[in-house]
Amino acid sequence: MRNFNRFAVTMLVCTLGSAPAFAQDEPVGFNGFYVSGAVGITMQGGNDGDSVVFDTNRDGSFNENVVTTLGANAFTPGFCAGSSTSATPGSCREDRKRIDYGVRLGLDSRIGESLVVGALVEVSKNDSVDGTTAFSTTPAGYSFERQLDYAISGRARIGFTPGGRALIYGTGGVSYARIDHKFFTTNTVNSFTATNDRDWVWGYQLGGGGEFMLTDNISIGAEYLYNRYDDDKYFVAIGPGTAAATNPFLLNGGGTNFRPSRSNFDFHTVRATLSFHF
Repeated sequence: MRNFNRFAVTMLVCTLGSAPAFAQDEPVGFNGFYVSGAVGITMQGGNDGDSVVFDTNRDGSFNENVVTTLGANAFTPGFCAGSSTSATPGSCREDRKRIDYGVRLGLDSRIGESLVVGALVEVSKNDSVDGTTAFSTTPAGYSFERQLDYAISGRARIGFTPGGRALIYGTGGVSYARIDHKFFTTNTVNSFTATNDRDWVWGYQLGGGGEFMLTDNISIGAEYLYNRYDDDKYFVAIGPGTAAATNPFLLNGGGTNFRPSRSNFDFHTVRATLSFHF
């Protein structure tokens, strides 16, 4: 996370550092339509407390423990934030920084010489993967992954232009994204059926950035966004398969549903942008 923050600060400083060079220029740009391309990196939010939650009677409440015939918790080995295909407790790989890219169409309007307000529509995609794994006493591992396939977002932005050519702004709005889910397990006796494993969900984005005009029509910039999506419909249903009736997943009604404990998918992005202003 420390390296990520350094990268974000460096990009913003490099972008805004040229602002004084334009301090005496007349206002240029940031007043009309523009198209942009963006590319950057993503990083997961704090997820050290990730776990897996269970609905052993399938009543829609994921607040029960899976227990053995002796009443012991079947998941005492615990959980980890990350993906794994191993039955060894704690054998998880951390979520990694991923590539993020997108295109946008926007409209800015100057109010006076220094204030700019605008709105944009953006289509983006990134390879960010959020993983959570549970380990049972069997032993077995159960790993969940979710990834943003692509998102359609609408954001407003408001900023000011020190000297006319440079823009410093804040931005925020809504986003509609398709989230893909994957499930892996070393359990070979139960059956596993995913529900809503490829779903459209709502979310929001908040952030800010800097941009300056290289010419009367071309600008470069750097931007940070916090992204959060409500991903609470997905779960995996565990059935009998070839397991015996004493299988812990079957003791409280013949099956169990389970899912990651965090119902939100959130991540950070830092991007570089290149825009053409009409």
